[in-house]
Amino acid sequence: MHQKALQGLKVAGFVTGGVGPIITKTLATHGATVVIIESGKKHNITRSGGPFKDNLNGINRSYSFAFVNTDKYSLALDLKHPRAKEVTQRLVQWADIIVENWRPTVMERWGLGYKDISTINPDVIMASFSHEGRGGPHGEVPGAGPALSALSGLIELTGWPDRPPVTLPAFGILPDYIAPRFGVFAILAAVDYRRRTGKGQYIDLSEYETSIQFQIPAILDYTVNKRIQRRDGNRSPYAAPHGVYPCQGVDKWCAIAIFTETEWEAFCKVLGNPLWTQDPKFKTMESRKKHEDMLNKYVAEWTLERKPEDIMVMMQSAGVEAGAVRNIGDVVEACPQLAHRGFWWTLEHPEIGKTINAGSSYILSKTSYHLEKPAPCFGEHTEYVCTEFLGMSDEEFIDLFQEEVFV
Repeated sequence: MHQKALQGLKVAGFVTGGVGPIITKTLATHGATVVIIESGKKHNITRSGGPFKDNLNGINRSYSFAFVNTDKYSLALDLKHPRAKEVTQRLVQWADIIVENWRPTVMERWGLGYKDISTINPDVIMASFSHEGRGGPHGEVPGAGPALSALSGLIELTGWPDRPPVTLPAFGILPDYIAPRFGVFAILAAVDYRRRTGKGQYIDLSEYETSIQFQIPAILDYTVNKRIQRRDGNRSPYAAPHGVYPCQGVDKWCAIAIFTETEWEAFCKVLGNPLWTQDPKFKTMESRKKHEDMLNKYVAEWTLERKPEDIMVMMQSAGVEAGAVRNIGDVVEACPQLAHRGFWWTLEHPEIGKTINAGSSYILSKTSYHLEKPAPCFGEHTEYVCTEFLGMSDEEFIDLFQEEVFV
């Protein structure tokens, strides 16, 4: 087996919620040794958030936690305990990278701000993921994904023009999935800088700012035309037809998008050039946009008589963008492309049994990855981390254990 790309990197994750666990999962998947620091007095949000295997609540039974914490070590530690510093100082000395996503000032209160840890380990890289970044009028405002989706304007554009804005999928926590993509890049840039200079540094990442990156078309429209884009359902200002259309069967749908006249001609040919496609109302993109309600009615009448997968194949074969709408069961169980690329991994978890886990969305030809361990049970590796990674003697560990530092 090839050596993994990040093998040898040591990461301490003071993480909770979504963004911290997701970014450390990426690092762990590609070989970094990742230790997550957890407290039994305030569990990681996803440990208590579910969904739970067999609907039985438990700190080790949450699939939300299991899904984003593969290949990690769990260290139970009461960071408010007076003797916790004896452990955290060793963690900082051991780690190449510290990742945290608590509200600004929390790490400082624990004596783990960048100024504190860089005096212990000058070469350390610290990455902080916060709601709106450090400093400024809102730098210490707490928040979560749904609030950021609203703040950045994403929710304003989600929904239909005659209805209120709607929250985004996955409980509106889209920023928690956007920010890690920027964060991994920033961390690797810092690792490269340290490789060349021997110097660590501090990364201050604003989830708010990463979310705004997904508003670029609307931002350009405003800066150039002073036009504020509004909710328009499944429609696009640049395409027609552009929507999700009902198909044969119960709750079956297919997405179709036509951006050019060449695509429109191919689309009409797939339909058999019915008489309505010759109507002057549909001759150009501009005219199709003006009569989009009528156009969508005709398209839906045609799609209703066919299966979504058949429509997808017919359209794609003709050079038209189309995709059958899958439910999550289809994605997990029946996607030949994901199966071919080995995206899904099955791991055996000690409490919830077999778990389906997502692999990496990219494949490195020289440094392949392999998911090896399921997400840890709470505090599962506390003794191992302390004695094997941090170099504590058995006597030191037992002393701290008896003082209830590891809870």
